[in-house]
Amino acid sequence: MPTPKLPFLLTRFDSDVPHRSDISSRLREHLMRLRGHEIDDTVEIWDDTTGAISEHDLTRIHRRATAYVDRLRAASGTAHLKPDEKARLASIKDGVRATTITTEARADEIAAGLHAQMPWMAPATEVAWHAMRRCAQEGAPVFRLPPMIMVGPPGIGKSHWARALAAALGVPTTLVDAAAEAASFVVAGMQRGWANAGAGKPLDTILNHRVLNPIVIVDELEKAGAVRDTSGTRHNLTEALLALMEPKTAARWECPFYRVPFDMSGIGWIMTANSRRGLPEPLLSRCPPLVLPALTLSDLIGFAQREGAARGLTTPALDAIIETLQHHRDRADALSLRVVQRMLDRAEQLERRPVLN
Repeated sequence: MPTPKLPFLLTRFDSDVPHRSDISSRLREHLMRLRGHEIDDTVEIWDDTTGAISEHDLTRIHRRATAYVDRLRAASGTAHLKPDEKARLASIKDGVRATTITTEARADEIAAGLHAQMPWMAPATEVAWHAMRRCAQEGAPVFRLPPMIMVGPPGIGKSHWARALAAALGVPTTLVDAAAEAASFVVAGMQRGWANAGAGKPLDTILNHRVLNPIVIVDELEKAGAVRDTSGTRHNLTEALLALMEPKTAARWECPFYRVPFDMSGIGWIMTANSRRGLPEPLLSRCPPLVLPALTLSDLIGFAQREGAARGLTTPALDAIIETLQHHRDRADALSLRVVQRMLDRAEQLERRPVLN
C-alpha cells in the first residue's frame, strides 16, 4: 500500500534561497536595532531620515547579503541545472511515495499468487516472500527487496517473474540489457559533455513514476562488459551496480548527470543470467545466485492453461496450444515460456478478430 511521501532528492533547491533584498533588509534592521533605533510599522527600514545608516553601511550590507546568497545558491546543489532540469526535479523535491507490505497475510497472498503462476520459480519466490514478511513484521515504511541473481536456462521466465512481482507490489519496472555496450551508462547515467548525456534508467524510472522502490531488471548479467570513454576511462557495469546496491552508498548516491544526491536505496535489483560462468565475482559475493531448473512440459502446459484462462481464451484455443506443445515435446526450443506467450498472444488476436459475414 502507498505510504506518505519520503525524501528522495537530498539537496536544497536554489529556488528556496531567500532574495538578496530580503537579506539586506534584515541586516539593516538588525544594525538599526544595535544602534538603538526602534523599528515598528511607522518606520521604513530604508528611510535614511533616521541617520542610523550611512552610505558606507549600505555598501557593506549589500556586499554581505550578496555573498551570503551566493553561498546558499552554491550549497543548494541545483544552481548549475538548466530550467527544464530544475522543473523535472522540482516535482519530487517534497519526496516520493513508497510501497510497503503492512501485513504478513498480504506477503503470503502475493507469494502464493506468484507460486501458483510460476511454480518452477520457487527459489526466487521464497526470497521475495521472506523479505515481504520481514517488512511487515518490522513495520518498515519501504519494502526493500534484497538484490538477487537468478541463474537458469533461457526462456524459463526469469524476467516475466520479476515483472509479475512488481505488478503484485504495485511498483514500476525497467529493464537493463547487460549485454549492451553502454550498459554501465544505462544504469548510472552519463555526465555532461557526452552526446547522449542523461540520467540512468533507474533514476529515470523513479522520476517518471515518483515511486521510491521500483524493480530494476538487469538481463543477461553474465555478458556484462566494460567500455572506455574518449579520455580512456574505463566504465564497468559491475561498479555501477555495486554503488547502487550497497546500502550506504545508495542512500546518498550522486547522479553523474544532475550532479545532485538521491536516495536510491529503495530499488529492488533482480539480475538474470543463463549461466553462472562469467558472472562478476564482486556481485556473486554479495548476492549468492539462485539456481533455477529447466522448464518441463508439465510446467508449460500448466502455465498455458492458467494464463489462457486469465485471458478468456476458449477451450478449443487452449487445446490447440497444448497439442502443439505435446507434439514438439522433444524440441528444446519449443520448451520456452517465450514460445508459449507468443502462442497465447496469437490465439488471443485470432479470437478477438472481427468475424466477416
